Amino acid sequence: MHPVHRPTDTSRPALLDRLRQTADNPARRILFTGATILTMDPALGTLDRGDLLVTGSTITAVAPDLQSTGATDDAIVVDAAGTLLLPGFIDTHRHAWQAQLRRTIPDVDDLAGYLTTTLARCAPAYLPEDMYTGTRLAALSAVDAGITTMLDFSHNSRSAEHSDAAVQALLDTGIRGIHAAMAPHFGAWDRQWPADLARLRDCFAHPLLTFRLAALATDEIAGPGLAHGPALARTARELGIGVSVDAVFGAPSSRAILDWARAGLLDEQVQLIHATGLSQDTWRTIAATGATVSLAPTSEPQIGLDSAVPAIDEALAVGVRPGLSIDVEVALAGDMFTQMRTLLAIQRMRAVNATHTSGAPGPVPARIRTGDVLDFATLQGAHTCGLGETTGSLTPGKQADLLLLTVDEINNLPLNDPTGTAVLGCDTRNIDTVLIAGQVRKWAGRLLDIDLPALRADAAASRDRILRTATG
Repeated sequence: MHPVHRPTDTSRPALLDRLRQTADNPARRILFTGATILTMDPALGTLDRGDLLVTGSTITAVAPDLQSTGATDDAIVVDAAGTLLLPGFIDTHRHAWQAQLRRTIPDVDDLAGYLTTTLARCAPAYLPEDMYTGTRLAALSAVDAGITTMLDFSHNSRSAEHSDAAVQALLDTGIRGIHAAMAPHFGAWDRQWPADLARLRDCFAHPLLTFRLAALATDEIAGPGLAHGPALARTARELGIGVSVDAVFGAPSSRAILDWARAGLLDEQVQLIHATGLSQDTWRTIAATGATVSLAPTSEPQIGLDSAVPAIDEALAVGVRPGLSIDVEVALAGDMFTQMRTLLAIQRMRAVNATHTSGAPGPVPARIRTGDVLDFATLQGAHTCGLGETTGSLTPGKQADLLLLTVDEINNLPLNDPTGTAVLGCDTRNIDTVLIAGQVRKWAGRLLDIDLPALRADAAASRDRILRTATG
């Protein structure tokens, strides 16, 4: 590995000024040089020391040495030595509106406890401004943690105004946002969903924003109106948007998925979230139809969703490579490092345990590697959300959604294995720089364009009002 000589802190403000002054120029070029590059593109692999060129919002070149060609002479040069350069993480499922209620139920024991406290008691108390505050806080926190794309499963769409506030919050943070709209489980609402999705898609058209229809797998939790089926599938297809299906658990969901497949409602536009406790026939059907899968590695075991075991072996056995997600911050961590490490540990525990279990059914699963979970958190996450052609890898032609992780700090030095360091060594303190569509959102370890005291005050005031109203 090469020695590191990053620019001094005193030079970085001037460099940031140049980047911000030229932000609106679509021909502006940025050259990141000297980084260890984890492209997450199977054809490009990892560059021990390399350069990456961004033109406007797009990655235009990745190579061991772009400077010597002279083709980058007009670029703004960022000395990235001492960093890992990799694509931004993809959060494939988060209920962002709940962020001001973070860790209010850290020891919740089951799904019923979450439904009773957060969805039945607190959600009906939300005003549109609370939707904005929670969603904005979640999105800013995601960017701060290196997540450049977030699918917001917004299942508190009580009115058009509630939805507008959630969408505007995504736009105001600069994250690559996916607004997956669903009506609330409990309480009064305006019955504007799913028809209102057409208005949202047309009124909020933006390069960083896409829309999906969100639904539940079955009618067990909130009745038939929110369960995926022919009517909702028809709405999504008429709008040309994908479907994200939450609460995919156990035998009832297995039956539903097989029914959807027989009816022609299951394809690559359908994302299945959790997928715990499904039958083998169901997994074979998922693979055959091209439906995608989002795992929530901390949610499933910590809250106890059906079998409580993330279905990574079941997915891989049929050739499905899942994306990863945060789920609910009311009880869980909000960063992708935690998700990768948790899934890696659980899968390897299962694989080793199978060799010690007498009469264990089926073959012993192969142990996944750090490269697998990093793939799930980036390239496969983008595919899971329908954005595989847009982001998820540092492939020329894709959007410049990327991050720099410092590897010359006390928790990582000396750099040995880049992938192992990204997954097992780094944490949020190592996220030095974040770009989304070529725009700098975090720099020198600091989130940009945020009034933190005002955000603190807004989040606290929103939380206090919600809890006061919810408890009567």
